[in-house]
Amino acid sequence: MSVSIEKNLLEVLIELDSAVKTMPSANPKPNLLPLFSRIDELTRQLPRDTDPALLHYLHKKSYEKARLYLQGYDAENQAGNCRHV
Repeated sequence: MSVSIEKNLLEVLIELDSAVKTMPSANPKPNLLPLFSRIDELTRQLPRDTDPALLHYLHKKSYEKARLYLQGYDAENQAGNCRHV
């Protein structure tokens, strides 16, 4: 079940990434609030045994890191100020 939640989460994170990239030239600006709400909703649905790194990224609103993690590129994530490894 978590695989489909993670798949949906990745889809929303990719949509958010695309929307953010259009911000400089978009008129009107995209409304990101529904995307943030959907990410929060999906995060709450993740099972208890979800990888702590993914949960950390989502709870800290590090959505780019969460997207990279779900795409299999977690090694590209830089250590943040929180010292999370």
